[in-house]
Amino acid sequence: MRLYLSSYKLGDNPEELFNLAGKNKHVGIIFNAGDFDTQEERLIRLEKNIKNLKLLGFTAEEIDLRKYFGKTDLLKIFLLKFGIIWVKGGNIFLLKRAFEQSGFDKIIHEMLDKDLVVYAGESAGSVIAGPSLEGLDIVDNAKDVPKGYLAQFSMIGLNLISYMIAPHHKSDHPESSSVEKLVKYFKNKNIPHQPLRDGEVIIVSGSKEKKICRK
Repeated sequence: MRLYLSSYKLGDNPEELFNLAGKNKHVGIIFNAGDFDTQEERLIRLEKNIKNLKLLGFTAEEIDLRKYFGKTDLLKIFLLKFGIIWVKGGNIFLLKRAFEQSGFDKIIHEMLDKDLVVYAGESAGSVIAGPSLEGLDIVDNAKDVPKGYLAQFSMIGLNLISYMIAPHHKSDHPESSSVEKLVKYFKNKNIPHQPLRDGEVIIVSGSKEKKICRK
Protein backbone atom coordinates (compact mmCIF):
# COMPACT_ATOMS: atom_id res chain seq x y z
CA MET A 1 0.00 0.00 0.00
CA ARG A 2 1.26 3.45 -0.96
CA LEU A 3 -0.19 6.58 0.66
CA TYR A 4 0.74 10.25 0.43
CA LEU A 5 -1.23 12.23 3.02
CA SER A 6 -0.73 15.98 3.02
CA SER A 7 -2.08 18.82 5.13
CA TYR A 8 -2.17 21.34 2.29
CA LYS A 9 -1.63 20.88 -1.44
CA LEU A 10 1.39 18.67 -2.20
CA GLY A 11 3.36 19.81 0.84
CA ASP A 12 6.90 21.16 0.89
CA ASN A 13 8.48 18.11 -0.76
CA PRO A 14 6.39 17.13 -3.82
CA GLU A 15 9.34 15.16 -5.21
CA GLU A 16 8.47 12.53 -2.60
CA LEU A 17 5.19 11.86 -4.44
CA PHE A 18 7.04 11.63 -7.75
CA ASN A 19 9.35 8.97 -6.31
CA LEU A 20 6.47 7.08 -4.65
CA ALA A 21 4.48 6.89 -7.87
CA GLY A 22 6.69 4.55 -9.87
CA LYS A 23 6.38 4.46 -13.67
CA ASN A 24 2.77 5.60 -14.05
CA LYS A 25 2.79 9.37 -13.50
CA HIS A 26 -0.81 9.97 -14.64
CA VAL A 27 -2.85 11.59 -11.86
CA GLY A 28 -6.61 11.46 -11.37
CA ILE A 29 -7.83 14.46 -9.37
CA ILE A 30 -10.97 14.18 -7.23
CA PHE A 31 -12.60 17.53 -6.41
CA ASN A 32 -15.88 16.19 -5.02
CA ALA A 33 -15.23 17.54 -1.52
CA GLY A 34 -15.73 20.94 -3.17
CA ASP A 35 -18.96 20.24 -5.03
CA PHE A 36 -20.50 23.35 -3.50
CA ASP A 37 -18.33 25.35 -5.96
CA THR A 38 -19.71 26.62 -9.26
CA GLN A 39 -18.65 24.89 -12.48
CA GLU A 40 -16.54 27.93 -13.36
CA GLU A 41 -14.70 27.77 -10.02
CA ARG A 42 -14.19 24.05 -10.49
CA LEU A 43 -12.65 24.49 -13.95
CA ILE A 44 -10.27 27.17 -12.66
CA ARG A 45 -9.12 24.84 -9.87
CA LEU A 46 -8.73 21.94 -12.31
CA GLU A 47 -6.64 23.93 -14.80
CA LYS A 48 -4.42 25.27 -12.01
CA ASN A 49 -3.83 21.82 -10.54
CA ILE A 50 -3.10 20.22 -13.91
CA LYS A 51 -0.59 22.98 -14.68
CA ASN A 52 1.16 22.60 -11.31
CA LEU A 53 1.35 18.82 -11.64
CA LYS A 54 2.76 19.14 -15.16
CA LEU A 55 5.61 21.25 -13.78
CA LEU A 56 6.46 18.35 -11.47
CA GLY A 57 6.52 15.79 -14.30
CA PHE A 58 2.95 14.47 -14.03
CA THR A 59 0.00 14.40 -16.41
CA ALA A 60 -3.47 14.77 -14.92
CA GLU A 61 -7.20 14.81 -15.49
CA GLU A 62 -10.30 15.01 -13.30
CA ILE A 63 -12.18 12.08 -11.79
CA ASP A 64 -15.69 13.43 -11.15
CA LEU A 65 -17.29 10.80 -8.94
CA ARG A 66 -20.76 12.24 -9.57
CA LYS A 67 -20.63 10.71 -13.05
CA TYR A 68 -20.30 7.28 -11.45
CA PHE A 69 -23.02 7.36 -8.80
CA GLY A 70 -24.55 3.90 -9.03
CA LYS A 71 -22.00 2.91 -11.70
CA THR A 72 -19.25 1.31 -9.64
CA ASP A 73 -18.21 -1.16 -12.34
CA LEU A 74 -17.57 1.65 -14.82
CA LEU A 75 -15.60 3.63 -12.24
CA LYS A 76 -13.45 0.60 -11.47
CA ILE A 77 -12.45 0.35 -15.13
CA PHE A 78 -11.81 4.10 -15.47
CA LEU A 79 -9.52 4.22 -12.41
CA LEU A 80 -7.14 1.63 -13.84
CA LYS A 81 -5.51 4.27 -16.04
CA PHE A 82 -4.11 6.22 -13.09
CA GLY A 83 -0.89 5.75 -11.15
CA ILE A 84 -1.98 8.29 -8.53
CA ILE A 85 -5.41 9.29 -7.28
CA TRP A 86 -5.20 12.75 -5.72
CA VAL A 87 -8.15 13.59 -3.45
CA LYS A 88 -8.46 17.31 -2.82
CA GLY A 89 -9.76 19.08 0.28
CA GLY A 90 -13.15 20.56 1.10
CA ASN A 91 -16.10 19.19 3.02
CA ILE A 92 -15.21 15.73 4.31
CA PHE A 93 -18.84 14.65 4.74
CA LEU A 94 -19.59 15.52 1.12
CA LEU A 95 -16.49 13.60 0.09
CA LYS A 96 -17.64 10.55 2.06
CA ARG A 97 -21.03 10.68 0.34
CA ALA A 98 -19.32 10.78 -3.06
CA PHE A 99 -17.11 7.82 -2.13
CA GLU A 100 -20.08 5.73 -1.05
CA GLN A 101 -22.44 6.63 -3.89
CA SER A 102 -19.81 5.85 -6.53
CA GLY A 103 -18.30 2.83 -4.78
CA PHE A 104 -14.87 4.50 -4.71
CA ASP A 105 -14.44 3.56 -1.04
CA LYS A 106 -14.47 -0.13 -1.97
CA ILE A 107 -12.50 0.16 -5.22
CA ILE A 108 -9.59 2.04 -3.66
CA HIS A 109 -9.04 -0.75 -1.14
CA GLU A 110 -8.83 -3.31 -3.93
CA MET A 111 -6.39 -1.17 -5.92
CA LEU A 112 -4.17 -0.48 -2.92
CA ASP A 113 -4.12 -4.13 -1.92
CA LYS A 114 -2.84 -4.98 -5.43
CA ASP A 115 -0.42 -2.02 -5.36
CA LEU A 116 -1.97 -0.59 -8.53
CA VAL A 117 -2.08 3.02 -7.39
CA VAL A 118 -0.93 5.65 -4.91
CA TYR A 119 -3.71 7.14 -2.78
CA ALA A 120 -2.78 10.78 -2.26
CA GLY A 121 -4.88 13.19 -0.23
CA GLU A 122 -4.90 16.81 0.82
CA SER A 123 -6.73 18.07 3.92
CA ALA A 124 -10.13 16.27 3.83
CA GLY A 125 -8.62 13.82 1.34
CA SER A 126 -6.06 12.87 4.00
CA VAL A 127 -8.44 12.92 6.96
CA ILE A 128 -10.83 10.47 5.31
CA ALA A 129 -7.99 7.92 5.13
CA GLY A 130 -8.42 7.44 8.90
CA PRO A 131 -10.78 5.09 10.73
CA SER A 132 -13.66 7.48 11.43
CA LEU A 133 -15.26 10.87 10.80
CA GLU A 134 -15.97 11.38 14.51
CA GLY A 135 -15.56 14.97 15.67
CA LEU A 136 -15.12 16.39 12.20
CA ASP A 137 -18.36 18.34 12.42
CA ILE A 138 -16.23 20.74 14.48
CA VAL A 139 -14.61 21.74 11.18
CA ASP A 140 -17.13 20.88 8.45
CA ASN A 141 -20.92 21.05 8.10
CA ALA A 142 -22.39 17.55 7.78
CA LYS A 143 -25.89 18.74 6.88
CA ASP A 144 -25.29 20.63 3.62
CA VAL A 145 -26.26 18.31 0.77
CA PRO A 146 -25.97 19.43 -2.89
CA LYS A 147 -28.25 18.17 -5.63
CA GLY A 148 -27.59 14.56 -6.56
CA TYR A 149 -26.29 13.56 -3.16
CA LEU A 150 -28.00 11.40 -0.55
CA ALA A 151 -28.47 12.76 2.96
CA GLN A 152 -27.37 9.57 4.69
CA PHE A 153 -23.75 8.37 4.85
CA SER A 154 -21.54 6.23 7.07
CA MET A 155 -19.23 7.80 9.66
CA ILE A 156 -16.59 5.15 8.98
CA GLY A 157 -13.44 6.39 7.23
CA LEU A 158 -11.41 4.51 4.64
CA ASN A 159 -9.42 2.89 7.47
CA LEU A 160 -6.17 3.04 5.51
CA ILE A 161 -4.38 4.26 8.64
CA SER A 162 -5.15 3.57 12.31
CA TYR A 163 -5.30 7.19 13.51
CA MET A 164 -6.97 10.48 12.66
CA ILE A 165 -5.17 13.26 10.81
CA ALA A 166 -5.73 16.86 11.92
CA PRO A 167 -4.58 19.07 9.00
CA HIS A 168 -3.75 22.80 9.07
CA HIS A 169 -2.46 22.45 12.65
CA LYS A 170 -0.89 25.72 13.83
CA SER A 171 -0.84 27.01 10.25
CA ASP A 172 -1.85 30.15 8.39
CA HIS A 173 -5.10 28.61 7.15
CA PRO A 174 -8.76 29.70 7.62
CA GLU A 175 -9.59 26.38 9.32
CA SER A 176 -6.63 26.34 11.74
CA SER A 177 -8.59 27.66 14.73
CA SER A 178 -11.29 25.01 14.22
CA VAL A 179 -8.62 22.33 13.86
CA GLU A 180 -7.19 23.27 17.26
CA LYS A 181 -10.63 22.54 18.74
CA LEU A 182 -10.62 19.24 16.85
CA VAL A 183 -7.22 18.29 18.29
CA LYS A 184 -8.50 19.09 21.77
CA TYR A 185 -11.54 16.87 21.11
CA PHE A 186 -9.30 13.99 20.01
CA LYS A 187 -7.18 14.38 23.15
CA ASN A 188 -10.20 14.47 25.46
CA LYS A 189 -11.67 11.37 23.81
CA ASN A 190 -8.31 9.54 23.73
CA ILE A 191 -8.62 9.18 19.96
CA PRO A 192 -5.27 8.40 18.27
CA HIS A 193 -4.41 11.31 16.01
CA GLN A 194 -1.59 13.04 14.16
CA PRO A 195 -1.66 16.82 13.73
CA LEU A 196 -0.10 18.05 10.49
CA ARG A 197 1.04 21.58 9.81
CA ASP A 198 0.68 22.91 6.26
CA GLY A 199 3.69 21.69 4.30
CA GLU A 200 3.91 18.40 6.20
CA VAL A 201 3.15 14.99 4.73
CA ILE A 202 2.78 11.40 5.94
CA ILE A 203 4.07 8.79 3.48
CA VAL A 204 3.30 5.08 3.67
CA SER A 205 5.05 2.58 1.40
CA GLY A 206 4.33 -1.02 2.29
CA SER A 207 5.16 -1.50 5.97
CA LYS A 208 7.20 1.71 6.15
CA GLU A 209 5.75 5.03 7.30
CA LYS A 210 7.45 8.41 7.64
CA LYS A 211 6.48 11.98 8.32
CA ILE A 212 8.01 14.72 6.21
CA CYS A 213 8.15 17.80 8.42
CA ARG A 214 7.73 21.36 7.25
CA LYS A 215 10.81 23.12 5.86
